[in-house]
Amino acid sequence: MVKRKLGNSDLFVSPITFGGNVFGWTIDEAQSFEILDGFVEAGFNFIDTADVYSRWKPGNQGGESESIIGNWMASRNNRQQVIIATKVGSDMGDGKKGLSKSYITQAVEDSLKRLKTDYIDLYFSHYEDPETPILETLEAYDSLIRAGKVRWIGASNYSAAALLAALETSKQHSLAKYQVFQPEYNLYNREQYETQYEQLCVEHQLGVTNYYALASGFLTGKYRSDADSTKSQRGGGMKNYLNDRGFRILQALDQVAEQYNATPASIALAWLIARPSVTAPIASVTSLEQLKDFNKAASISLQTEDIAMLDEASNL
Repeated sequence: MVKRKLGNSDLFVSPITFGGNVFGWTIDEAQSFEILDGFVEAGFNFIDTADVYSRWKPGNQGGESESIIGNWMASRNNRQQVIIATKVGSDMGDGKKGLSKSYITQAVEDSLKRLKTDYIDLYFSHYEDPETPILETLEAYDSLIRAGKVRWIGASNYSAAALLAALETSKQHSLAKYQVFQPEYNLYNREQYETQYEQLCVEHQLGVTNYYALASGFLTGKYRSDADSTKSQRGGGMKNYLNDRGFRILQALDQVAEQYNATPASIALAWLIARPSVTAPIASVTSLEQLKDFNKAASISLQTEDIAMLDEASNL
């Protein structure tokens, strides 16, 4: 499997990133191990998580995803074979949140402990922190990189203005620079990334690992009516997609998928992989059967006319 360079880092990643938010939420540790094994055996190497995953599940406190990944790496002795991204800044409860130097310094130790490793390949600011100067945040990251605890840094959910300000601050003060940006982007939700972020990412040579690559499952084609909303825990959010434009997109996905003997999910991911500014879209599966969609997507090179059909169907 051809790997892609992530921004100006020395990280070379598979064309699809596994989204670790499902670990400890919709699948338990044993299921997670099985899927992670299959993911790596297929040639993929990039796993994305966050300290806050999956705090939202009743009975969880956050850190469950990192712990499962850490246990898996320890049991398989494969830390050197995988690239791990995690995030800091989300509300972990008890006042633990934000991007202050003191909090990042503590939070990274907690993540390292859960991941059972002494370094994080890619450490993301999960959200902007308006209460902390960006200089303080970048100085904290710079210290962690010099200490060998973090290799590279990225930003998620930043406004375009905040992302640009951070890049300029890094340059001005000769500090570690965000090498990767993580926005929401998929065949349905295109406008914000393409109009506000894409050119900025290209100009600054940022890697892009976009989340909601399958629009919370809508682009799998599993949800085609209100009655389908009961098919999964995410089904309740499908109403926003069940409209004329959504149905046009599904029809186009069906048409292209038929040509490649593929699923709509594979084609939706292949469309992202074909976007020059995108490095490795983030997606999750909860079964080995679904993992086949990743393998297929990574092997497909969409023709120009296929991309044009999908673009036209998804135009606003």
